[in-house]
Amino acid sequence: MLGFLFEVCDDVGLLCTFYLFVESVFDLVSCASRAEEGEREREREMGLLSNKVERDEIKPGDHIYTYRAVFTYSHHGIYLGGSKVVHFTPEKKPSSSTGKSYDSMSCPTFPDCGFRQPNSGVVLSCLDCFLRNGSIYCFEYGVTPSIFLSKVRGGTCTTAASDSPESVIHRAMYLLQNGFGNYDVFQNNCEDFAMYCKTGLLIMDKQGVGRSGQAASVIGAPLAAMLSSPLTLLMPGPVGVATATAGMYCISRYSTDIGVRTDVIKVAVEDLAVNLGWTTHHEEEAKDSEAPLIQL
Repeated sequence: MLGFLFEVCDDVGLLCTFYLFVESVFDLVSCASRAEEGEREREREMGLLSNKVERDEIKPGDHIYTYRAVFTYSHHGIYLGGSKVVHFTPEKKPSSSTGKSYDSMSCPTFPDCGFRQPNSGVVLSCLDCFLRNGSIYCFEYGVTPSIFLSKVRGGTCTTAASDSPESVIHRAMYLLQNGFGNYDVFQNNCEDFAMYCKTGLLIMDKQGVGRSGQAASVIGAPLAAMLSSPLTLLMPGPVGVATATAGMYCISRYSTDIGVRTDVIKVAVEDLAVNLGWTTHHEEEAKDSEAPLIQL
């Protein structure tokens, strides 16, 4: 009888030990999972993994973008709230007698979707039409140089700080009514528009690349290849070529970021046209139209 009890006790002890072992394993797995999730969240906040966000995460005044043509390029805009986005595109001719222009696509959700002033590329769209079934990404401001350089692709972040959401929305709405000049892929594109709305910074050197990180990447890649060619003599082989080119590419991107450039100034949106020479151009057009006809 005593031997039976000892055997039972041994079995119970073995079961208890096994139970405690399994419980400790589950605790370790749970702690590791929580730690991994926390690390992913921190990396996401730092923008190391992705700038992708959900619709309920974006806030009024955010600079958002989405990819087009299978990630070939990204299109940028300023989120106003209420599923409305202001963004910059090439100009379209007015399609109605009122002088107000609308994009050709009809939107069932937002009646004013596609609104733009005549001869202006600044458009008011609903979020759905802006995304075109794409995902939402949030452009990051005030990142550290290490985070900026870790981004392989340009047009996702800047070291420059953002202004308040109220200032951002004010600039976007003002430009919706007054325009943002002529669209230019390298010097005045949708990313340039969104970055100006966020920072109020204007580049004074009109001959160089604009604020756009995408444009800097496109120009920086061949530039890096050319500048790194002398370095390949010191580091021969494919690895040396790749290392030198990647290093020069990162340097060229970083040097064109508006957060580190020295040729940028803060310009109020009301004074933007004067600083860019738009007022002079429009005044000349007005004078030409008002000039009296000469009778021959």
